[in-house]
Amino acid sequence: MASFDKNATVKGAAGQSIPHESALKHVTGEAVYVDDQFVHQQQLHAAVGKSAIAHGLIKRMDLSQVEQAEGVVAVITAADIPGHNEVGPVFDGDPMLADSKVEYAGQPIFAVAATSHDMARRAAQLAVVEYETLEPVLEVNLAAEQAFYVRPPHQLARGDAEGAIAASPHRLSGQIAVGGQEHFYIEGQVSSVVPTEDGGMQVYTSSQHPAEIAATVAEVLGVPIHKVVADVRRMGGAFGGKEAQAAQWACIAAVLANKTRRPVKLRLSRSDDMVMTGKRHPFSNHYRVGFNDDGSLNGIDITLNADGGYSPDLTDAVVDRAMLDLDNAYYLNQSRVIGNRCKTHKVSNTAFRGFGGPQSVATIEWILDDIARHLGVDPLEVRKTNLYGIGERNTTHYHHTLEHNVLPELISQLEQSSEYWRRREAVNEFNRQNRVLKKGLALTPVKFGISFALKRMNQAGALVHVYTDGSIHLNHGGTEMGQGLFTRVAQIVAEEFQVDIDRVQVSATRTDKVPNSSPTAGSTGTDLNGKAAQNAARMIKDRLVEFAARHFEVAAEQVVFSNNRVQLGERELAFEELISLAYNDRIQLSAAGFYKTPDIDYQREKAAGRPYYYYTNCAAVSEVLIDTLTGETKVLRADILFDAGRSINPALDIGQIEGGFIQGMGWVTTEELKWDDQGQLLSNNPATYKIPAISDTPLEFNVELMANVPNESETVYRSKGVSEPPVLLGLSVLAAIRDAVSSLADYRVNPRLDPPATPECVLAAVRQLQQREV
Repeated sequence: MASFDKNATVKGAAGQSIPHESALKHVTGEAVYVDDQFVHQQQLHAAVGKSAIAHGLIKRMDLSQVEQAEGVVAVITAADIPGHNEVGPVFDGDPMLADSKVEYAGQPIFAVAATSHDMARRAAQLAVVEYETLEPVLEVNLAAEQAFYVRPPHQLARGDAEGAIAASPHRLSGQIAVGGQEHFYIEGQVSSVVPTEDGGMQVYTSSQHPAEIAATVAEVLGVPIHKVVADVRRMGGAFGGKEAQAAQWACIAAVLANKTRRPVKLRLSRSDDMVMTGKRHPFSNHYRVGFNDDGSLNGIDITLNADGGYSPDLTDAVVDRAMLDLDNAYYLNQSRVIGNRCKTHKVSNTAFRGFGGPQSVATIEWILDDIARHLGVDPLEVRKTNLYGIGERNTTHYHHTLEHNVLPELISQLEQSSEYWRRREAVNEFNRQNRVLKKGLALTPVKFGISFALKRMNQAGALVHVYTDGSIHLNHGGTEMGQGLFTRVAQIVAEEFQVDIDRVQVSATRTDKVPNSSPTAGSTGTDLNGKAAQNAARMIKDRLVEFAARHFEVAAEQVVFSNNRVQLGERELAFEELISLAYNDRIQLSAAGFYKTPDIDYQREKAAGRPYYYYTNCAAVSEVLIDTLTGETKVLRADILFDAGRSINPALDIGQIEGGFIQGMGWVTTEELKWDDQGQLLSNNPATYKIPAISDTPLEFNVELMANVPNESETVYRSKGVSEPPVLLGLSVLAAIRDAVSSLADYRVNPRLDPPATPECVLAAVRQLQQREV
């Protein structure tokens, strides 16, 4: 394994903090996104006609005015789809265009192609559609009561949870409603499709999963996958919203392009995007717990009710992950977890950064807070009491034994560096002295599994070419959405060849270069694609070593790559000189690399095994200030300690941690999704949906990577995935707000404060405790 220590003279190799490969292009506006591409000759623009009701039958649809509108070239309905009317990523149930029945307000029912974007949008509004309205199910708890599901329930169990709860000296029960979240990527859903001369399609798309785009477009067109090429250079954010749900818009554009034999671009407006695409799943979770005098868990019984929306989409996998991640950092002892995949007549919810984990981790953190208030102790003490790694408690509720666990050490370090206990005393004193303003403090940890639980998804490919001038071309199956994946994988290739990063050029992700790729999701992008690129680079390097040893008559061990040069015993060559000699000797300078994650063995039918290759660990301390007269909150300070293993790019990792924390903070404080009683989304634009602004950033924000803890698993250079876990650290803000409100009752009880803790909700919680104290 290459060592970072010797790379000081190689610019940008692994272990160094270098800028994102497109950073300058991002800030100057030169970065090209799908909507920025040059207009193709005869290009058309598409718009979508959508359902006006949440649930009903289409009795009549008159599109004559749409067809006659200015600039319109083609109109399609479900009847015009040449192949299969289905865009679901795993299970059927997600039609490209609704046929006779609609199941959410905003569901696509037809599409139009016109000579301009505005003409297409205006034309789509001219449709005359008559419905027979059916009663919609809009509440997840009602769906759960009716056993109205998009997929069957599932259960994890260990021991006798019921008996353990009954025998415990203390028992609590309750519920938490965890709100959803809009992805709110900067670049909305967009695809540009160009027909090819052989009856295929070139699809330029903003998607985290180009292989799925190609396969789904092929399916709706009724052609083999090799006829369709999906191309993704970059996305302006994604967060899971472009994993499965980018396919629908690519498919609609492709069917219109197929009908007109002209290029078609489909770009959703912000309001249409928010209405027509899924969000983070809202959950309504119910729990019963039994525990000892010290707060240690004896038995726990939890039902997770996820609002899947109208169709399967990825809900089955999201709820499975929520069930697996429920333990977070804690030993659950005797446990039962039921996961219900509820159906409602809303847009189908989908992948979102954390993929179900945040919703269930919010639940266990809520429970431990309630236990602490019941026992009259600081919540951190209860968290530490239940941590994995205390005594023999290292087996998860899905029967996997943790072999390496740094959580106790990590939390101990953060306690000291954040001065938690000194600040706890200061917060308590502040609250005694102030009637209106109250402070709260909380430390919450995260143990987040990295891998796809579905074994087949843990694979990746990469393509590396070395050209005769010593420059290197890299392509892999991962997609760049701003997280710096292209930069990290290029650093890995530079590290392997011991050349400057400037020599490595990464090209757009394309399905005709690397086929059958998995989505860039689950914080696996560098793990999978980095390992595949490393494999390709090492194949080429091995050939070069063999050639050099033979050509210069030295031992293979004497061929050493370092600082853009190659040492050959007593002589030395520039890297490009060796490449030129190898080319002249007809040495293959190209390789297709491959990687599959080892040791993934989770058996869903038994609810047991190893779903993750390793765990990323981290923790955050948040201090907040609340105004009890208005309910407004401010995060004063956040301290984060993060185990990123052996970081490939510390600067990018810290950027991901900071951004993830802020996104998680927004989820639990301000980002509120609102529907009316007819299933119409009310929070459908930036004026009605509040994401965090720069002014919401903690006044003091400290982020540190934990030192000297390389990953115990054989990941690329023993690094760890960082993108998703920091979102869960935002839960420390929710816990701190509850802590501040709890001070109104002298910390004896916790308020009911379901996330998002908007000012209205905080004010209601304040009133709840104030009335209790009267």
